[in-house]
Amino acid sequence: MSAGPADPNAVYPLGRSPGESERLGRQSDDLAGDSAALLDRTARRAELTDAGRRLAGHAERILAMVEEAETDLSARATEPAGRVVATAFPSAAVAFAPALARSLRTHPRLTLVLRQTSAREGLRQVRSGEVDVAIVDDWSGRLADEIEMGGSILSAYHLIRDRLVLVVPRSHRAADPGVAVDLRALRHEPWLAAPAGELSRQAVDRLLAAVGVTPPVLSEFEGMSTIVSLVARGMGLAILPRLAVAAGERRVAVRDLPHGLDLARDVHAVARTASVRRPSVAVIVTALRAAAKAQPGQGARSLGASAPA
Repeated sequence: MSAGPADPNAVYPLGRSPGESERLGRQSDDLAGDSAALLDRTARRAELTDAGRRLAGHAERILAMVEEAETDLSARATEPAGRVVATAFPSAAVAFAPALARSLRTHPRLTLVLRQTSAREGLRQVRSGEVDVAIVDDWSGRLADEIEMGGSILSAYHLIRDRLVLVVPRSHRAADPGVAVDLRALRHEPWLAAPAGELSRQAVDRLLAAVGVTPPVLSEFEGMSTIVSLVARGMGLAILPRLAVAAGERRVAVRDLPHGLDLARDVHAVARTASVRRPSVAVIVTALRAAAKAQPGQGARSLGASAPA
């Protein structure tokens, strides 16, 4: 479904895909002679005009109608079947892939494509209909409310509250579960973190500042799996969301942070409301919610949409 390489720095309006933006551009050229332009273009951006926003609204309603028709036909099937495309940010892909694979065993006529992408890109793709389900993280705690306020196009299913935890080498003194975690006592240790500006890094910085800890050296690495691997090799300590160690790296110890330091992100499965009524998509959402309950120290709570029937 991809439209070929796209400028990674380009901004596509209202979650439109590169291909959709190109089509709007051609339509804008076609209509320019006798109607309002659909896109307001600059060298680096393309923003929808009022006419473009009206056309995008029509397109979303047409897509919803097509989904309703597909749902009506597929709902008559006794067995979920077909292809479901899902996206997940990397640590969620690792954590939830086993449950999704098990769901395919139960429903042999169902096929799944799981892609790894950022939460922001996943949300864009599910909104535009490029994928059926997106597993996204939310550090603001406002995503479900924002989706609900945006109308009925999307539904969000809360999966887990993913709290920050201390990750240390198993041989480190802080790995001893009989010793209380004292972040101040660890301030001179080598600390590893995501690059400055990333949401997880901002949360870690806020947490350390709250206890008056400013590490003298904080090395930055892209990718939480990279950080976990370095901790396992004794290269330093890290504070990460618990989901980042869901793969079960045996060379690290995971310690809960002291009471009151409960910074966390919410993890949601997001799907187009009409598509969730398709049995194939409902199976995937249900599998994700069941897997969420099995995550260590986690459990699903009702937030946003109710579980699909």
